[in-house]
Amino acid sequence: MDLDQRLIDAAVGQLRARWPEAEEAVAAAVYLDNGEILTSVSLDNLNAAAGLCAETGALCQAYTLDRRVTASACVSVEPGETTIGVLAPCGICQERLALWGPGVQVAVPDNSTDRGWTARTLREVNPFYWGTSFTDGNAWPGGGPAPLVMRTFDQRRRSGIRSGRE
Repeated sequence: MDLDQRLIDAAVGQLRARWPEAEEAVAAAVYLDNGEILTSVSLDNLNAAAGLCAETGALCQAYTLDRRVTASACVSVEPGETTIGVLAPCGICQERLALWGPGVQVAVPDNSTDRGWTARTLREVNPFYWGTSFTDGNAWPGGGPAPLVMRTFDQRRRSGIRSGRE
């Protein structure tokens, strides 16, 4: 499914349900290839190093269900703000989403639109993805079953290490 307002609204709904009175909060929603929406929230922790991005729960659930993620949206409210805004995926979340290939759509802030966001593919957000260095023809490694993707990456990386390229 393509990224649309329904996905943004699902993330906003999750944020409001989990933190109805919070001054600061983050939530996310993803579309699966069958049209289902999964939502999740960031894992706050006293030790910030143990925290997780809001998308992580939904991405892990999609992976557990063996479903493809087609779109992802992350929203937040900041202290002193009354509006909920869209956050582009951080580098780690881009890496997690890459398991499903460069065509995954992500919401990014865009003040030139009435809604304040637009959809971009991972390829548009990250045109110089590092993982293409380990694939034939510089293709994105995502798109297939993730275990196969990682096995292929690990084999190529080990071969690069043995040949002195790394």
